Amino acid sequence: MTAVPITAVVFDADETVVDLSPAVTGALGAVLVEMQRLAPAAAALTVADLAADWPPVFAAMRAAPTPDIRRAALARSLARVGLQTELDRMAEVFFARRFALSRPFVDVLPALAALRAVYTVGFATNGNSRAERCGLAGEFAFEIYAHEGGLPKKPAGEFFAAVVRAAGCLPAAVVHVGDSWEHDVRAAQAAGMRAVWLNRTGVRRPAGPPPDGEVRSLAELPDLLVRLAAGPIRAASPDQGGPVAAR
Repeated sequence: MTAVPITAVVFDADETVVDLSPAVTGALGAVLVEMQRLAPAAAALTVADLAADWPPVFAAMRAAPTPDIRRAALARSLARVGLQTELDRMAEVFFARRFALSRPFVDVLPALAALRAVYTVGFATNGNSRAERCGLAGEFAFEIYAHEGGLPKKPAGEFFAAVVRAAGCLPAAVVHVGDSWEHDVRAAQAAGMRAVWLNRTGVRRPAGPPPDGEVRSLAELPDLLVRLAAGPIRAASPDQGGPVAAR
């Protein structure tokens, strides 16, 4: 059987094309400065303390819109020092600084320029990293955001169906690129797409079927797609079965 040609490449946002971690750290730092100005007890807190409030809230609200999860995490941080009534203002501080600091990784813009010459290039995210607020205005043929129009988050099949509709092709003609093993690799493959795992830090691959391709940098992606179009290139990793970094 002749392989379906690749016509579209779709990117996850956070930690794939958007260098989110420094932006979040900077935004939490801005919040902490305000907290310390308002409450002497906040002098004992660190940015790491505020960051630690995100994982339990995220675990409890995984399906909720990302801004709602962030507000709940900030509420938890503010409650540490009795500043619960400051939530609206602190959320404004956080999001203003978060987007002011949000930038693409250095390998992103050159890769996108190369890919646009050959493929339809899209952007699809569970989060609130709007392309135009993260240094990516005009870079994509289409953008998909979870919770717009009631769209559920990845790994829901409905999310990937929306991607396919926007790409205007068969699922097998789409390559989905992202850093999350469950959301960007497993879920995309389950939806009939090909999936490339962006493994920037070189963590060991989880057990189970491999991705269709794996790269450490998006600079490697154009050549990988050429090879992928020529036929299957999945290969077992010598590190397969080890832990994967948490998101």
